[in-house]
Amino acid sequence: MIEEQAQVTAIEHGNITVESIVKSTCSGCQQLESCGSGQIAKAFPQKKTTYTVFSEYPVKVGDHVTIGLSEKILLSAAWQVYMWPLIGLFIGSFFGQFLVGKSFLPHELWALPLAILGGFLGFSLAKRQQSISLNKQEWLPTLLKVLPPSKTHS
Repeated sequence: MIEEQAQVTAIEHGNITVESIVKSTCSGCQQLESCGSGQIAKAFPQKKTTYTVFSEYPVKVGDHVTIGLSEKILLSAAWQVYMWPLIGLFIGSFFGQFLVGKSFLPHELWALPLAILGGFLGFSLAKRQQSISLNKQEWLPTLLKVLPPSKTHS
């Protein structure tokens, strides 16, 4: 389970809205002061994301909570986002080379648009699967626990 601390910003009908700060990987490195990437990361404001999760715990606005997402779900999403466009690119390029080999296309450069089209179709498939998955309950983060006031990290 991948866990993240968040702060409750709204409560509505058993669902709570939580806000979490997206942390840069550079912020935790020991070489932060001597690294150019770390200096750039410090220059930009941290981004906040909001999630709506079901709460079976009694919470109030301002409480700090821990939310979690299954590693299996995260890996599945990453596979879809990275692999479908790549598979589409390969299928499009193989099809283009096949057409060049059969003399349907006069030059190998004509296979390039088919490869790009395949990659775009793979991207579109991944985007469609991601939007469908967002409506599934298991793809939503879950509230794991409410943190006591002394254990919060702002």
